[in-house]
Amino acid sequence: MKPRPRLAWIRYGGPLAEEQVALAAQRYRAVILQPWETRFAEQLKARNGDVTVLAYQCLSSIRTYEPGPVYSSGLPPAEARALDTCARRLDGSLIEWARYQGHLQQRVWDPRYRAAWVEAVVANFRDSPFDGVMADNDVFDDYYDLCPPLEGGTGLPEIRDALDRLVSAAGRALNDVDKVLVPNIAESRREEGRWRRHSRYGGGLEECWMAWGMTTGQRLDMAAVLAQVESLTAPGLTIARTPGTGHPGDPNLILALAAAWVFAPTSDVAVTATDHDGYDAAPWTELVDLDLGDPCPEGVVQLGEGVYGRRLTRGRAVINLCSERVHLDSRWGGGPLDSWRGVICSDH
Repeated sequence: MKPRPRLAWIRYGGPLAEEQVALAAQRYRAVILQPWETRFAEQLKARNGDVTVLAYQCLSSIRTYEPGPVYSSGLPPAEARALDTCARRLDGSLIEWARYQGHLQQRVWDPRYRAAWVEAVVANFRDSPFDGVMADNDVFDDYYDLCPPLEGGTGLPEIRDALDRLVSAAGRALNDVDKVLVPNIAESRREEGRWRRHSRYGGGLEECWMAWGMTTGQRLDMAAVLAQVESLTAPGLTIARTPGTGHPGDPNLILALAAAWVFAPTSDVAVTATDHDGYDAAPWTELVDLDLGDPCPEGVVQLGEGVYGRRLTRGRAVINLCSERVHLDSRWGGGPLDSWRGVICSDH
């Protein structure tokens, strides 16, 4: 399959419906499911061998409310308790993530935890229909109010270094059994080389492509967006999620796809748009999967402050990341383009 921007379906919410699988197989380059959805993973692969189907696994927590026997955490909760890998604050209390009841932070800095995580995940997916694992919460900052330092004086630098080690060990072990590791590489733009280090085992997920949310204050500035482009052009599969409504016809999804065509037209990129934690939506059918062809020699063209376009052999794509509506000239399709919107035009 020729690498090009396509669509992704992040679907680790509630139970799946049978009819959703048939639609997803027709539409998506990449699909992320809960790890217990093995039957649907098998059906997706049978219907479309080109779709990459990943199982959700958390790198950094266990979830006490899951009944099992399959868990969204890499390490089963009972094993975490037996190994005593649940992290504690300086006062000895367990650390439950803010806004996520029942999520207990794990000692990712403990070599025993990392070894157990790798062993459990490889055992679970070695003979699975899944192509590999999407490893969530490869965190860079304190998103869950851990408020370090934690026990033993552990701070964010130690947590980041430990996740480096865990991703590396898990990636090598999964690759050894012909599976991929695709971490959710939080804020990789803030550390040079982080994306390439963590995506080398199959790819990466950029969960906040161009923005944290849909309000003006939650959008990244142009320097940050351009820094994120590295994640689109690195080797492997990049899944780029931008904040959106999660509803059919969402212009944020069109923006995400147009941006991928502008900045990474020959990369293996799969985009999606969802609201915050909105990962139980049905697969869309409205947005047609277009192949705009090969990029023209002129490359990316800056059409104004925050406005970028690219011509391709079968069409063109333009994005407007400035705060005002702009008017495109006839060479780029003409007409107005609202702030924080994109347009994709096919010549065929």
